[in-house]
Amino acid sequence: MSVQGPAQSARRTELLEAAYRYALEHGLSDLSLRPLAAAIGSSPRVLLFLFGSKNGLVRALLTRARADELALIRALREPGGQDVGGRLADVTAQVWSWLAAQDHRALLTLWMEGYSRSLIDPGGPWAGFASATVEDWLAVLADAQPSAQRHTSSALAERTLVLAVLRGALLDLLATGDVERTTAAVQVQLRGLGPAIIRSRTR
Repeated sequence: MSVQGPAQSARRTELLEAAYRYALEHGLSDLSLRPLAAAIGSSPRVLLFLFGSKNGLVRALLTRARADELALIRALREPGGQDVGGRLADVTAQVWSWLAAQDHRALLTLWMEGYSRSLIDPGGPWAGFASATVEDWLAVLADAQPSAQRHTSSALAERTLVLAVLRGALLDLLATGDVERTTAAVQVQLRGLGPAIIRSRTR
């Protein structure tokens, strides 16, 4: 395998970003290199050269989608540089506000597509995407629990329940677009965690 030079690396990054925008609009399940290449000003041959295979491109796109997820997680873990421990309700409210925002629907639909496909086709380019996503979110929820409790079985069960509620509400929201009803459901869960205000960004 040849090592990419600076020009090839820059072109790969440029095409990956363009392909990512295309995937946000069209999804990944029926991704075909020819229409993708035409839409982003490239060719199937160039894409195969830069990404190795169609599966390599899909893996790169899933990695790119996860990068957006991890950016949110970093922001939640470092609110103003302060420790978030003991703020599970507040962090959960912030997560849901982000998930419910209209301008994140395409990204979240892509996440859910990658999540479901990794369960159906665990040996494909989606391999490990669902489990990695679960671990990412359990980690940020753990950081929002009191440090003296977060390693207990009850704390693990609590954040697992919170994650299940968020994921279920998100699936419902993506299916129906009903922000008010799904937000009310999440608020029911938050009442058991402590005071928090959810401000869903619907525009």
